[in-house]
Amino acid sequence: MYEQLKLGNQLCFRLYTAARLTMQAYFPYFEPLGITYPQYLVLLVLWEKDHQPVNDIARRLYLETNTVTPLLQRMEKQGLLTRKRGKEDTRQRIVSLTRQGKELEEQAKNIPGCLAQQLSGKMDDINCLVAAIPALDKLIEGLAQPTAKN
Repeated sequence: MYEQLKLGNQLCFRLYTAARLTMQAYFPYFEPLGITYPQYLVLLVLWEKDHQPVNDIARRLYLETNTVTPLLQRMEKQGLLTRKRGKEDTRQRIVSLTRQGKELEEQAKNIPGCLAQQLSGKMDDINCLVAAIPALDKLIEGLAQPTAKN
């Protein structure tokens, strides 16, 4: 067996597993709010700055607009946001929070702290995760860059 093909030597496996288990850990906090993890990410973007074009939301989440659009449509049906045509460019859709979407921010404000507390009970030093953020950001930026085709 090739050493580089062992599961234990795969960075991608650790990242995938950590992401999957993180989303799973968030679930009990999202269920009472009636939202999913991807919806939470959209809300985070809009709570930071409301009234954004779909393209900007997709870019912030490192997703394609054709992935974000169905998510936004479901959130609109839930009454969390609205999508209206842009004034300058009518091809553009501007996404805005509804009153219900804004109220969720108050309900969700303790979620990061609750999750951090949950993790700190399972780890010796949660600060190692915080210290990893810049390295993860560099990894994301590097992977998000288009690669030249041979």
